[in-house]
Amino acid sequence: MNTADVAHKLGVSTKTVQRWVKQLQIPASRNELGHYSFTDDDMTILEKVKEQLKNGISMQDIIVQRKKKSFLIERNDNSLSDHPKQFDEWLDQKMKQYLQHEQLERQLLQKKMAELERKLEQKADEVVSYQLLQQRRDLEEERQQIKDIKQKISELENNQAKEKDTIPLEEKPKSRFKSIFSF
Repeated sequence: MNTADVAHKLGVSTKTVQRWVKQLQIPASRNELGHYSFTDDDMTILEKVKEQLKNGISMQDIIVQRKKKSFLIERNDNSLSDHPKQFDEWLDQKMKQYLQHEQLERQLLQKKMAELERKLEQKADEVVSYQLLQQRRDLEEERQQIKDIKQKISELENNQAKEKDTIPLEEKPKSRFKSIFSF
Protein backbone atom coordinates (compact mmCIF):
# COMPACT_ATOMS: atom_id res chain seq x y z
CA MET A 1 0.00 0.00 0.00
CA ASN A 2 1.17 3.51 -0.67
CA THR A 3 0.81 6.54 1.58
CA ALA A 4 -2.43 7.71 -0.04
CA ASP A 5 -4.09 4.30 0.48
CA VAL A 6 -3.06 4.19 4.13
CA ALA A 7 -4.19 7.80 4.69
CA HIS A 8 -7.59 7.03 3.11
CA LYS A 9 -8.11 3.92 5.26
CA LEU A 10 -7.11 5.77 8.43
CA GLY A 11 -9.10 8.89 7.56
CA VAL A 12 -6.13 11.24 7.82
CA SER A 13 -4.03 13.19 5.35
CA THR A 14 -0.96 11.79 3.61
CA LYS A 15 1.15 14.44 5.40
CA THR A 16 -0.11 13.10 8.72
CA VAL A 17 0.91 9.55 7.82
CA GLN A 18 4.34 10.75 6.72
CA ARG A 19 4.75 12.78 9.93
CA TRP A 20 3.81 9.75 12.08
CA VAL A 21 6.31 7.55 10.25
CA LYS A 22 9.11 10.09 10.73
CA GLN A 23 8.38 11.20 14.29
CA LEU A 24 7.64 7.73 15.64
CA GLN A 25 10.36 6.09 13.55
CA ILE A 26 8.00 3.49 12.17
CA PRO A 27 10.08 1.11 10.04
CA ALA A 28 8.20 1.54 6.78
CA SER A 29 10.10 0.54 3.67
CA ARG A 30 10.44 2.73 0.58
CA ASN A 31 10.13 1.87 -3.07
CA GLU A 32 12.67 2.71 -5.78
CA LEU A 33 11.22 6.25 -6.08
CA GLY A 34 11.59 6.87 -2.35
CA HIS A 35 7.86 6.66 -1.59
CA TYR A 36 6.70 4.77 1.48
CA SER A 37 5.41 1.26 0.92
CA PHE A 38 3.28 -0.05 3.80
CA THR A 39 2.55 -3.68 4.74
CA ASP A 40 -0.44 -4.92 6.69
CA ASP A 41 1.72 -4.93 9.82
CA ASP A 42 2.59 -1.25 9.21
CA MET A 43 -1.12 -0.52 8.80
CA THR A 44 -1.81 -2.19 12.15
CA ILE A 45 0.88 -0.05 13.83
CA LEU A 46 -0.55 3.12 12.31
CA GLU A 47 -4.09 2.18 13.42
CA LYS A 48 -2.77 1.77 16.99
CA VAL A 49 -1.06 5.16 16.74
CA LYS A 50 -4.31 6.78 15.62
CA GLU A 51 -6.20 5.09 18.47
CA GLN A 52 -3.67 6.35 21.05
CA LEU A 53 -3.90 9.89 19.67
CA LYS A 54 -7.70 9.65 19.74
CA ASN A 55 -7.50 8.67 23.43
CA GLY A 56 -5.58 11.89 24.21
CA ILE A 57 -2.04 10.53 24.40
CA SER A 58 0.51 13.09 23.23
CA MET A 59 2.80 12.31 20.30
CA GLN A 60 5.95 11.93 22.46
CA ASP A 61 4.15 9.46 24.76
CA ILE A 62 2.88 7.15 22.02
CA ILE A 63 4.14 3.59 22.25
CA VAL A 64 4.89 1.87 18.95
CA GLN A 65 5.06 -1.92 18.91
CA ARG A 66 7.85 -2.79 16.54
CA LYS A 67 8.22 -6.08 14.77
CA LYS A 68 10.63 -8.46 16.45
CA LYS A 69 12.82 -8.74 13.39
CA SER A 70 16.60 -8.46 13.51
CA PHE A 71 17.78 -4.93 12.85
CA LEU A 72 20.19 -6.30 10.27
CA ILE A 73 17.51 -7.90 8.11
CA GLU A 74 16.07 -5.72 5.39
CA ARG A 75 12.28 -5.56 5.37
CA ASN A 76 11.74 -6.98 1.87
CA ASP A 77 14.31 -9.78 2.20
CA ASN A 78 12.24 -12.85 3.13
CA SER A 79 14.49 -15.27 1.27
CA LEU A 80 17.12 -15.27 4.03
CA SER A 81 14.70 -16.42 6.69
CA ASP A 82 13.85 -19.46 4.54
CA HIS A 83 17.51 -20.58 4.29
CA PRO A 84 19.29 -20.68 7.64
CA LYS A 85 22.75 -21.35 6.17
CA GLN A 86 22.50 -18.36 3.84
CA PHE A 87 21.22 -16.28 6.71
CA ASP A 88 24.23 -17.24 8.83
CA GLU A 89 26.60 -16.35 6.00
CA TRP A 90 24.80 -13.08 5.42
CA LEU A 91 24.88 -12.32 9.14
CA ASP A 92 28.62 -13.10 9.29
CA GLN A 93 29.23 -10.82 6.32
CA LYS A 94 27.25 -7.99 7.95
CA MET A 95 29.12 -8.51 11.21
CA LYS A 96 32.49 -8.35 9.41
CA GLN A 97 31.41 -5.15 7.68
CA TYR A 98 30.35 -3.69 10.99
CA LEU A 99 33.64 -4.65 12.67
CA GLN A 100 35.67 -3.22 9.76
CA HIS A 101 33.69 -0.01 10.00
CA GLU A 102 34.24 0.13 13.75
CA GLN A 103 37.99 -0.49 13.30
CA LEU A 104 38.20 2.32 10.73
CA GLU A 105 36.39 4.64 13.13
CA ARG A 106 38.85 3.74 15.90
CA GLN A 107 41.82 4.39 13.61
CA LEU A 108 40.36 7.73 12.58
CA LEU A 109 39.76 8.63 16.20
CA GLN A 110 43.34 7.66 17.10
CA LYS A 111 44.68 9.81 14.26
CA LYS A 112 42.58 12.76 15.40
CA MET A 113 43.74 12.29 19.00
CA ALA A 114 47.39 12.10 17.89
CA GLU A 115 46.95 15.27 15.81
CA LEU A 116 45.33 17.09 18.75
CA GLU A 117 48.14 15.98 21.08
CA ARG A 118 50.73 17.15 18.54
CA LYS A 119 49.01 20.53 18.23
CA LEU A 120 48.77 20.83 22.00
CA GLU A 121 52.48 20.07 22.43
CA GLN A 122 53.33 22.55 19.68
CA LYS A 123 51.24 25.24 21.35
CA ALA A 124 52.85 24.50 24.71
CA ASP A 125 56.32 24.77 23.10
CA GLU A 126 55.35 28.08 21.52
CA VAL A 127 54.12 29.45 24.85
CA VAL A 128 57.29 28.35 26.66
CA SER A 129 59.47 29.81 23.89
CA TYR A 130 57.60 33.11 24.07
CA GLN A 131 57.99 33.21 27.86
CA LEU A 132 61.72 32.47 27.62
CA LEU A 133 62.22 35.19 25.02
CA GLN A 134 60.28 37.65 27.17
CA GLN A 135 62.40 36.77 30.22
CA ARG A 136 65.59 37.23 28.16
CA ARG A 137 64.41 40.66 27.05
CA ASP A 138 63.59 41.58 30.63
CA LEU A 139 67.03 40.37 31.81
CA GLU A 140 68.78 42.33 29.04
CA GLU A 141 66.87 45.47 30.00
CA GLU A 142 67.82 44.98 33.65
CA ARG A 143 71.49 44.39 32.71
CA GLN A 144 71.45 47.56 30.64
CA GLN A 145 69.92 49.48 33.54
CA ILE A 146 72.60 48.12 35.89
CA LYS A 147 75.28 49.12 33.38
CA ASP A 148 73.80 52.62 33.12
CA ILE A 149 73.64 52.93 36.92
CA LYS A 150 77.29 51.78 37.27
CA GLN A 151 78.32 54.29 34.66
CA LYS A 152 76.47 57.11 36.43
CA ILE A 153 78.01 56.10 39.76
CA SER A 154 81.49 56.15 38.15
CA GLU A 155 80.79 59.55 36.65
CA LEU A 156 79.59 60.88 40.01
CA GLU A 157 82.63 59.48 41.79
CA ASN A 158 84.94 61.00 39.16
CA ASN A 159 83.17 64.34 39.44
CA GLN A 160 83.42 64.22 43.22
CA ALA A 161 87.13 63.38 43.06
CA LYS A 162 87.71 66.23 40.62
CA GLU A 163 85.88 68.64 42.88
CA LYS A 164 88.10 67.63 45.84
CA ASP A 165 91.18 68.23 43.75
CA THR A 166 90.02 71.61 42.49
CA ILE A 167 89.13 73.14 45.89
CA PRO A 168 91.87 75.74 46.79
CA LEU A 169 93.98 75.09 49.85
CA GLU A 170 92.88 78.24 51.63
CA GLU A 171 89.32 77.21 51.41
CA LYS A 172 90.00 73.84 52.82
CA PRO A 173 88.64 73.72 56.33
CA LYS A 174 91.22 74.01 59.04
CA SER A 175 91.42 71.52 61.72
CA ARG A 176 89.59 72.55 64.87
CA PHE A 177 92.40 71.48 67.08
CA LYS A 178 94.67 74.04 65.57
CA SER A 179 92.21 76.78 66.01
CA ILE A 180 91.61 75.98 69.65
CA PHE A 181 95.28 75.75 70.58
CA SER A 182 96.61 78.41 68.38
CA PHE A 183 97.43 81.81 69.86
